Amino acid sequence: MSTYRAGIVGASGYAGAELLRLLAAHTDVDVAHVTGASSAGATVASLYPSLAAAYPQRSFAAFEPGDLAGLDIVFVALPHGESQQLVPDLVGKVDHVVDLGADFRLPAAAYEQWYGARHSAPELLDEFAFGLPELFRDDVRAHAHVAAPGCYPTATVLALAPLLAGGLVEPTGIVVNAVSGVSGRGRGLSAPSLFSEADGNVNAYGLLDHRHTAEMELALGRVAGSDLQVLFTPHLVPMTRGILATCYARPAVDGLSSTSLLAHYRDFYAGEPFVVVLDEPPATKATFASNAAHVTVRFDARTGTVLALGAIDNLVKGASGQAIQGANLVLGLPETAGLSNVGILP
Repeated sequence: MSTYRAGIVGASGYAGAELLRLLAAHTDVDVAHVTGASSAGATVASLYPSLAAAYPQRSFAAFEPGDLAGLDIVFVALPHGESQQLVPDLVGKVDHVVDLGADFRLPAAAYEQWYGARHSAPELLDEFAFGLPELFRDDVRAHAHVAAPGCYPTATVLALAPLLAGGLVEPTGIVVNAVSGVSGRGRGLSAPSLFSEADGNVNAYGLLDHRHTAEMELALGRVAGSDLQVLFTPHLVPMTRGILATCYARPAVDGLSSTSLLAHYRDFYAGEPFVVVLDEPPATKATFASNAAHVTVRFDARTGTVLALGAIDNLVKGASGQAIQGANLVLGLPETAGLSNVGILP
């Protein structure tokens, strides 16, 4: 099998660096070109000494579409709003684009509603698959390009999907509380990311209108086969990596129990290499640096509530690992290539 040549746009951010780390161990993909707008000319090793052994001489370049032309696949790891400005120059010049940002995940109307701006490349939206392989694998394979889901939606959707696919819970009244490490805010300087602000502090943000709500409702609605509503509240916690989503739903059928729900989850995710159904509550540390998602579920007979939990590493399964998982599918490679479902402890 020949090696596929890849480029990374926005490789100097945390998600881009994680792409570089993971692709260094991918035997079928070779990183041929990397860009970093604020770091052009700097070496990868100078920004990320952890990558020095894999990329001793590689430097970040300024973005020029011609430098990427002819590559088999390009990963775009930019903040929302930026990918749609660049991707039109890439489509047609490269075989596949995998976007880690939000620009190609939602229909144009939903994007405008949740992001407050018109999409500048709506004609390309149908060329991108919503890249959550565990639920939409065939759709990803059928598209040339992939929009990798956000980190909060990944943890939440994987935690709730078996319930909605089986019609076990109501599509309204779903409540999601989730916590994330500060790396989810990216590498740029901001007050909430400063050590003196984040250490010893937990705060909620994005109340009622966090943009990832739209992705949750889109993906879970597809699974349920109907519209649904999610009330989502994210929280920033003083750790570097990880997301834990705690989800609450109302039962739609009688006779539920924790035992029956766990059995249903194990059947639903049977054969999935990156989803682990646990008896005990999941912990973010157990997924650290892996592409695994750990989930569990309970039924509380006292309150008549279904409780589902999901834990992931926000930079791997919530970003770069999942992007590679989608890339493997569109390239026709084994889905697990270059990825691990084993976390790091302690």
